[in-house]
Amino acid sequence: MKLQQLRYICEVANRDLNVSDAAELLHTSQPGVSKQIRLLEDELGVPIFTRVGKRLADVTQPGKAILSVAERILQEAENLKKIGVEYTNDSSGTLAIATTHTQARYSLPPSIKTFSDQYPDVSLRIHQGSTTNQITEFAIEGTVDFAIVTEATEKSDHLVYLPCYNWNRCLVVLSDHPLYKLDRPVTLKDLTQFPIVTYDFSYAGYSAVSKAFEVEGLTPNVVITAIDADVIKTYVELGMGIGLLAEMAFEPNRDIYLKYIDVSHLFESSTTMVAIRKGAYLRGYMYDFIEYFAPQLTRDMVEAEMNPRAV
Repeated sequence: MKLQQLRYICEVANRDLNVSDAAELLHTSQPGVSKQIRLLEDELGVPIFTRVGKRLADVTQPGKAILSVAERILQEAENLKKIGVEYTNDSSGTLAIATTHTQARYSLPPSIKTFSDQYPDVSLRIHQGSTTNQITEFAIEGTVDFAIVTEATEKSDHLVYLPCYNWNRCLVVLSDHPLYKLDRPVTLKDLTQFPIVTYDFSYAGYSAVSKAFEVEGLTPNVVITAIDADVIKTYVELGMGIGLLAEMAFEPNRDIYLKYIDVSHLFESSTTMVAIRKGAYLRGYMYDFIEYFAPQLTRDMVEAEMNPRAV
């Protein structure tokens, strides 16, 4: 049994049983992949795939178990490589993070600055996504080392979720807007009286907004949606509507044409979390970055959550 054979069966499975596509991605030939799969099946004594003629048609029941183990073995093999790299040079490498525009633009900069000062030889890569599912998929696939997301309605069994901080929403309006002149707290009904510019409905955390209106039997007049808080503020400045966005996205020193209205009493708060693939190996500087971003998430705490059986 060879790691190469395990890579072949996993990649074929990931490519919807298309051997040609898998061979191309693995930089080898289709006959070579087919041969190695046959050799592995012969060695294990069970078929991994069912076949119709020469075409792979499905994954067998034992094949599903074999693929699950193979994925873990390949993950651990990759972890071994990372351990070797860390102990030969623990201050250089790469750190890949998946997150939303709002987190990347408003929450992460202080942590990134601290991290870059501490680890100037580490290349930082930020993958932006528009939905929680898209962002967590980056982590599940191993495209990134971890993701920074707003909690999802359905959490993936492939990830460990570590809460960082809670946040809520704010309203941004022009200085002459009637809502800014109210002498009482804004209500949901008030919001329905004006066109709203806010996040795309698929955006992380938007479910809390939808839920609040639904509970009251109200329908907001959403005229423009975007995944970028800066885009939302731009259209509010143009008089297109009132802006509903994450409170962290309002910057008084920069948003000089807008006024802030607290609406946290209208919506349930959301939680920003670090999502890490189960079984992933994190290098020392990755733990440091997480702690820069969320000081309560020390290395010991993260390791305990990642490896609960070891505690």
